Amino acid sequence: MFDVLIIGGGVSSVSCALVLGSAQGKPFAIDKKIGVFTHQKNSSLQEALFNNAYGIAPGKLGSELLSESTEHLSQEYPHIAQIPNEKVIKIEGQYPEFLITTNKSTYKSKMIVVGIGSANTFAIEGLMEYIEPHKKALPEKQRIQLKNIDHKVTEGIYVIGTLAGWRSQLAIAAGSGAAVATDILTVWNNGVQTHAHDSIR
Repeated sequence: MFDVLIIGGGVSSVSCALVLGSAQGKPFAIDKKIGVFTHQKNSSLQEALFNNAYGIAPGKLGSELLSESTEHLSQEYPHIAQIPNEKVIKIEGQYPEFLITTNKSTYKSKMIVVGIGSANTFAIEGLMEYIEPHKKALPEKQRIQLKNIDHKVTEGIYVIGTLAGWRSQLAIAAGSGAAVATDILTVWNNGVQTHAHDSIR
C-alpha cells in the first residue's frame, strides 16, 4: 500500500515527488511510501526548448530535462519508487484505499496525484466524470481539465499541472506540483500547515 501515488513523469509530477521526497526527515513523513509513474513518452516536454525558465540555462531541451529530473529524483530520494513504462488505465475505490490499474499491474494507494497532460485523449476510467473543458486554453485546442477546487478533485485525489486547469508553462507546472506536495505534507502533519525546505545552515 502506497501513501501516495503520482501519475505522470513530467514537470508537475516530478516536482511533486521531489518536494515529498525532501521531507523524508520529518517525523510525519519518515515512514511514508511514495511512488511515481514516470511514463514520459507523451510529455509535451519532448519537443520543448527552454530560454525563459527560472533556474534553467537557456537552450536546455525539454527531453534532457525529463531524463535529468528522474535521475535527480533517483539520486536524491531513492526511497521514492519510480514505476516506468506503465500507463494508468483505471482508478477504483475511495479514500483512504484506491486501486490503481495499469497496462501491466495493479497498485493500492491511500492518495493519488494526477499529473498527466490536458489532451482530450485522457482516458483513465474512474476519473472521466470529472472532465470539463480547459478554462485557460484556446477552444480550438480542445484541451480538458479535471474539475477541482485548489487542486483537489475529491477526497484523496489531487490534480496538478495543465490537467488542473493551469496554463502550459514550466514554472507554473512545477509550482502546481510543489503546492500539492505541501498540501499532502499538511495532511500527513495532522492538518498543521507545513512545507519542506533545504538549507545550507
